[in-house]
Amino acid sequence: MRTQTVVGVLLVIIGVVILVFRGFSYTTTREAAKIGPIGITTQEKRSFPIPPVVGGVLVVGGIVLLIASGRTRA
Repeated sequence: MRTQTVVGVLLVIIGVVILVFRGFSYTTTREAAKIGPIGITTQEKRSFPIPPVVGGVLVVGGIVLLIASGRTRA
């Protein structure tokens, strides 16, 4: 496979994943207090939203790359 085709396929796959999940979340753990040998930790859930427009742009860009790579082979 050519590089342009591989990049096009990857862009389409990443774009579809972004359109489906619309971001990701993660949990952070930090120490809230420590008194001698006893420690208290807290967990905080954070999210990182990704706009659907980004996924759409990636899908369209991947399709354009796939079409362009197909035309240069002929």
